[in-house]
Amino acid sequence: MLDKILRLGKETAIYGMSTVVGRLLNFLIIPFYANVLLPAENGVISNVYAYIAFAYVFFCYGMEPAYMRFVSSLEIGDKKQNFSVPFLSLLVTSLFLALSINLNSFSLASLLGFEPLQHKFIQYAGWILCFDALSVIPFASLRMEQKAKRFALLKIFNITVNLVFNLVFILGLGMHAEGVFLANLFASCMTFLVMFGMVIKQLTFKLPVKLYKEILKFGLPYVPAGLAGIAMQVVDRPIVKALTNDATLGIYQLNYRLGIFMMLIVGMFDYAWRPFFLNHSKDPDAKPLFAKVFSYYILGAMTIFLTVSFFIEDIIRMKFFGKQFFPPIYWEGVEIVPWILLAYVFTGAYVIFIVGVYLEKKTKYLPLVTGTGALLNIGANFILIPMIGILGAALSTLLSYIVMAVGMYFFSQKFYYVEYEWQKVIKISGTAMALFSIFLLFNPEPLSFIGCTVKIVLIGIFGAILFITKVIDAKEIAEVKRIIRRILIPSSG
Repeated sequence: MLDKILRLGKETAIYGMSTVVGRLLNFLIIPFYANVLLPAENGVISNVYAYIAFAYVFFCYGMEPAYMRFVSSLEIGDKKQNFSVPFLSLLVTSLFLALSINLNSFSLASLLGFEPLQHKFIQYAGWILCFDALSVIPFASLRMEQKAKRFALLKIFNITVNLVFNLVFILGLGMHAEGVFLANLFASCMTFLVMFGMVIKQLTFKLPVKLYKEILKFGLPYVPAGLAGIAMQVVDRPIVKALTNDATLGIYQLNYRLGIFMMLIVGMFDYAWRPFFLNHSKDPDAKPLFAKVFSYYILGAMTIFLTVSFFIEDIIRMKFFGKQFFPPIYWEGVEIVPWILLAYVFTGAYVIFIVGVYLEKKTKYLPLVTGTGALLNIGANFILIPMIGILGAALSTLLSYIVMAVGMYFFSQKFYYVEYEWQKVIKISGTAMALFSIFLLFNPEPLSFIGCTVKIVLIGIFGAILFITKVIDAKEIAEVKRIIRRILIPSSG
């Protein structure tokens, strides 16, 4: 079983190469925006991307998970047909939606509360969405064919192009917020063009109607579920703006993005997890395997939660090339970071728990789970933001993800029962939260020797407690070492 988990780890690492390098490059944009753009400009950018996230659900309408589900089993049609049906469907609908947005950009800008001159942002958003939607099936195809290295290189290419054009348009041409969207459009377009040859090789126009019906039946529930999921991620932005102002939203958004450390782990894990559980779902030890994966995920996620929460204030106050990572105006928002990290931990739990709903084709329950979380998020934002400011928005996000993970666990267990190692999970989570509470109580001074020493000691205590309570099993560690040696030093026989 451990060798399978290690293979999952290896695939996660390969996908993670693109995610980590790409996100790292993207991470460099955060202090760039903080130092070059005004908080109000960052607020406008954040607001547009919130709407882009919602629109992306309509542009894709569940075609990616539907493709992965049906191409893995080939219940209907061959591989080319399973690729072509969702891709050509996205081609037609994406072009139609992008043209519609382009032609109605003035009306949409007014409707969404933007200045008339900002209608260009809406036009750029439409074409960004179009090219991103056209790339969905080719990227999913690379995942299902286990071409992780090519997938990683393409993702890195996309982020690198985006970063380079951000520098060109903002620093070189002085375009400010417009340059952010134009750079994204260039990156999305060029990424699709690079994959175009691969798309042509997999296209066929012999399209089974029955396959399209089944794909739509599986995928369309992802629209309301996706909208609710996106609402939990970004609905706090327009609410923060409505209850405060653009500058406060800019502070909130840039600190929210510091959750990238956990988002990296969840994102790279998700890329590997779906092909993994589809390929191993029929193994005799599938359910114990999935339970063990969840335990290891929680161990890794809580370790990262503690480390980042302890040191994030040190990071943002450090100076690089004479400038601090974040100017002092953004420091007040750092209190939201631990809660955003925890929200991503529960996102990862949701990703793991979805296995039962996915395998048993019970996607009709997705809107109920995510919809409940989204409604709770919206209500909690309106209650908590007036009381405690942007911290209320972060706590609302965390609460909604907890509800979503619990709901997904309930429905998945109903159709595909997995006996998770809850004793281990509770020991890991309880120890981490107890140490985090101690950290908040003592509140060590950032960038001080004593403060850093206290944080390192707390992390060491975390590992020691888990080892003493046998959450970290010496036998499993020995088995992991043996498997790694076998991988690195193959037997000559």
